[in-house]
Amino acid sequence: MLMSFVDTKAAQLCFYLRGFWQEEVPHSELEIFFWDTMEEWSLVDYQQDQPYTPKERVFWHVLHQLHYWSEEKLRHDPYMVDELSNCLVFLEGKGVCPLDCVGIRP
Repeated sequence: MLMSFVDTKAAQLCFYLRGFWQEEVPHSELEIFFWDTMEEWSLVDYQQDQPYTPKERVFWHVLHQLHYWSEEKLRHDPYMVDELSNCLVFLEGKGVCPLDCVGIRP
């Protein structure tokens, strides 16, 4: 159940964030996606000691960044955009795992 949640929500996260950068998804939709994801997460049954996969760590990292940083920073900070772009490529199964992503479960 945990990995199917991460797989599904990671694909949606990539869609929303790429849409935001292409100015097709407003920032408010990112916030709605974040809160919807948190609500859905509360329904996921998993073991507290279940190990993280690299994909899950990157997923939680990107989700946190999306919620924490301002619209301006998410859209225009070159370092932020580059970091998150690399994360999305990994979540889509096309790149290597970024070493500095240490996302944790809420």
